[in-house]
Amino acid sequence: MPKQQRIRDPLHDLIEFNVERSQVEGVLWRVIQTRPFQRLRRIKQLGFSDFVYPGATHSRLLHSVGVFHTARRLMKVIEKYLPAKDARVDQALAAALVHDLGHGPFSHAFEKIGERFDLKMANHEAVSDVLIRDGEVFNELREMGSGFANDVADMVSGSGTPTIYSAVVSSQFDADRLDYMRRDRLMTGSQHAGIDFEWLMANLEVGEVEHSVDETRLKPVQTFVLGRKAIFAAEAYVLGLF
Repeated sequence: MPKQQRIRDPLHDLIEFNVERSQVEGVLWRVIQTRPFQRLRRIKQLGFSDFVYPGATHSRLLHSVGVFHTARRLMKVIEKYLPAKDARVDQALAAALVHDLGHGPFSHAFEKIGERFDLKMANHEAVSDVLIRDGEVFNELREMGSGFANDVADMVSGSGTPTIYSAVVSSQFDADRLDYMRRDRLMTGSQHAGIDFEWLMANLEVGEVEHSVDETRLKPVQTFVLGRKAIFAAEAYVLGLF
């Protein structure tokens, strides 16, 4: 196998996997080759939207790879504040790649039908959990350790105490949003909801914010925060989400 594997992406250009020097990237490259992941080639990211925006035929597979790529960039920000290697880095990178593994036909539109007929396995999160914890994807992730796949599944589902690493996968400023906001805009051809991505990344910091469940205030948690210079870019980001 070559030292590097490359995917050409219309949004990020080259997405590289260093399969020889990075164990986790080698494992995740093999995860991409599994049948559950390759199935995402046939799942449209925006469901029926291409009937209105003919260019919006992009797949969940490419979005998932883009989320992994964005997660790697977010990890570089974390490294500035937490230089010590943490096992949750690899877990978060894997979770970023497989977070949409269970999406059904036409993505979220399929889930609406599932809700109407009370079909549990129409929920993409439930299906993702099963596919990560058992089968081909599990077999590849097992190289990273016996409990690695379960830790990845837990991070995808959002169980446990929030950390800066889980914020990469699921937060108000996560790799998922940062990819689909830009990708969907590009592929639909819409000129709305543009974000100043590079400026946001350049002003991204790790800080502590208050955390509570219902009315119970818990100790602050580490998450991503934006510096003062990015206030207008942050405003555009929030508006873009709508």
